Amino acid sequence: MNALADNILHFARILRRAGLPIGSGHVIEALRAVEAVGVERRADFRAALFATLVSHPGQREIFDQAFETFWRDPKLLDRAMATLLPQMEVPREEEKPAAGARRLAEALRGFNTDELAEKKTTIELDARDTASGDEILAAKDFEQMSTEELARAQQALASLRWAPAPRLIRRTTPSHLGHTFDLRRTLRRSLKTGGAVVHLERRARQRREPPLVVLCDISGSMSGYARMFLHFLHGLTHLGLAQGRATHTFLFGTRLTNVTRALRTRDPDEALAKVASLTPDWDGGTRIGAALTTFNREWARRVLGQGAVVLLITDGLEREGVSELSRAAEMLHRSARRLIWLNPLLRFDGFAPKAQGVQALLPHVDELRPVHNLNSLNDLARALSDEAANARRGEWKGHAA
Repeated sequence: MNALADNILHFARILRRAGLPIGSGHVIEALRAVEAVGVERRADFRAALFATLVSHPGQREIFDQAFETFWRDPKLLDRAMATLLPQMEVPREEEKPAAGARRLAEALRGFNTDELAEKKTTIELDARDTASGDEILAAKDFEQMSTEELARAQQALASLRWAPAPRLIRRTTPSHLGHTFDLRRTLRRSLKTGGAVVHLERRARQRREPPLVVLCDISGSMSGYARMFLHFLHGLTHLGLAQGRATHTFLFGTRLTNVTRALRTRDPDEALAKVASLTPDWDGGTRIGAALTTFNREWARRVLGQGAVVLLITDGLEREGVSELSRAAEMLHRSARRLIWLNPLLRFDGFAPKAQGVQALLPHVDELRPVHNLNSLNDLARALSDEAANARRGEWKGHAA
């Protein structure tokens, strides 16, 4: 049993290196679960490990690949594995790897740091006319990133600055460029001179950044991107709190879930754990039309005030209820100041709006953008910032006139 416990510990370390948030408490629970169910049946053994080491539906694919690779010998459990299995390297395939396969391969791959150091000192590379590491990372698809690259990408997303174009609100503030006279302040300041000198005070309408509402698809075809977007949305939520801008986040697969409060948790791991507990439909089917209808009925009046900007993150692959999707998208477009559709399928050069869901959504969006790598998100942030700068320049010209 000691040897089996060592192998379970080693298996947990591999999952942690593959990106799963596994701590010592998870390993202890896994050992207790295996001790309770025994090792006579492989299915029971796998279920015990899955129940204790997997905390998010999106981690199922990585766990399945790691389990089949690490425990591939069917007689391994009968012998109780006297020694640890050697670390193995996943064979390289010519076709494009599946989502999470690269991170798993890196977790299973053993390497010697001394050998790498020797290679660095003996191999000389001419780096002229080549792209830097940051440029390569920014252009790489989120689905094909390694664990280290995902961590770097998350740091880059945290540094993004979002500044949607501010809009005029009803509240006013003292301003010498204002077009409205402030009678109260005028009379109050005239008391200092006994009314002999009266200086007309003015007020101008305030400008405030509009709320940002995010509707993100977490169905099976979008789950890989949704995991990355959650880190991005967590940083976006806290950036909005610091800037005084409201940010509301909703996830939808087969139903709509409001995860705004969960993403306000300061620690990102704790925040994502709360999100996972709220979304049992993760990596399942998709009902975009029904989700948008629910949002319009239950949440639109609450969160779409003050000219909210809506980011709709989905591939638009609706299988049924296309007419409902069209009606819901039209209503959402009328309620929002601006509706931006972020679609990862635009990463393909040959993308064409042939799917019925895509055709139903297209007439009701203000802008369609790709959202599959850092460059696409940088372009979106830059576009919103440029719009904000143009609005400020227009305001200055209006006052100057």
